[in-house]
Amino acid sequence: MNSAYNFIGRWQLFPERGTYEWGTRPKSGLYQVEKNIENHELTIKQSWITLENQGFNFQYSVDAGGEQRPLPDPLLGDNVQLTRIDSLNLEVSVFQGDQTTLKVNHSLLPSGYLQLEHQGITPAGDAYMNTEIYHRQMSVLPFAASASGVVVRPNNEGIMRHKALLAMEEQTNMHLAQIREQVELLARQAQEIHQRKELAYLIYAAKLSFKPEIGQVYFLYKKKDDSHVLSMISPEEWGASMPFAEFVAAVQKLADHTWKAIP
Repeated sequence: MNSAYNFIGRWQLFPERGTYEWGTRPKSGLYQVEKNIENHELTIKQSWITLENQGFNFQYSVDAGGEQRPLPDPLLGDNVQLTRIDSLNLEVSVFQGDQTTLKVNHSLLPSGYLQLEHQGITPAGDAYMNTEIYHRQMSVLPFAASASGVVVRPNNEGIMRHKALLAMEEQTNMHLAQIREQVELLARQAQEIHQRKELAYLIYAAKLSFKPEIGQVYFLYKKKDDSHVLSMISPEEWGASMPFAEFVAAVQKLADHTWKAIP
């Protein structure tokens, strides 16, 4: 079960990133992998909506130890089996009698996305492969899904449930995005304060021949012995006669007695 932990969660389909050799491209899709420690199994729940607004949803369970389990809908197949390859790859196989009719390869990409490769056989006997890309959902959906390329009956309940989940997902994602922006803003502000603090330490350790005033711009220089000097004279005013090894930055004293560099 440990090697499947990375796949457990809720995933939302990128419809535009999929490739479909058989079947139609879905308009939206949700995918979820849940663990049941007591039964030593994984439950996979899927739902999607076609471009024609037909809704589909179904679920099945696989034994985490690799034993075959019967499928709830005979249209999908007789049995299903999970093969754990490694921590980044799982394979689900569907059997009709002794024949493997579908393999779904689950791969976690370096980007953090989930890729599903559906390798199956059409009713006409032709081999096909559909590829889908999902991103992990951070909100609290009760279940999720994908478009798997197998035949499943549409139902109105699936449409209503899927639309309700997508509406809820849109709202929670909007709130999460707002919180994320606020966190990023606070992180940038904290970084700016830290930089001002470090610059202040450098300036207050430098040689000062005057009392700096709040709001005024001064010029920080580095001497040959690596010590620093704060001056009221700019590099342009010094010209070729600048007596320091290096100009560091134009700086301004702020009201909180920190300093900021002036571009």
